[in-house]
Amino acid sequence: MELDYKAIGKRIKIAWIKADLTQERLAERIGISPTHLSNIETGTTRVSLSTIISIANALSVTGDDLLCDNIIMAKAPFEKDIAALLEDCDEYEIRIVKDMVSSLKDSLRRDSKLRQAVSGKTE
Repeated sequence: MELDYKAIGKRIKIAWIKADLTQERLAERIGISPTHLSNIETGTTRVSLSTIISIANALSVTGDDLLCDNIIMAKAPFEKDIAALLEDCDEYEIRIVKDMVSSLKDSLRRDSKLRQAVSGKTE
């Protein structure tokens, strides 16, 4: 399996912005150059596990928060992402989003059963 380094980099950038840091300040905290951090964020450099851990610790996030796009069992970080998306919604927007999510979930489950029927697989 090839890791999605661009997704990891994007989550790192979002995390330092949310932490009210600069790229330079984060790089200083973890002992790498701002250029190297920039390359990690763009996915042009493959980030090591030890650097991911250093970044997570410096930003007070979990490794799952940074890696969830690459992890199959990553429900909690995605739930946090959804909650963050809803933070600035008003009552009307929340109702619309809830209706859309409900419809999407119904479609996904219906389509899953259809896919299984077509492929001859059963649960």
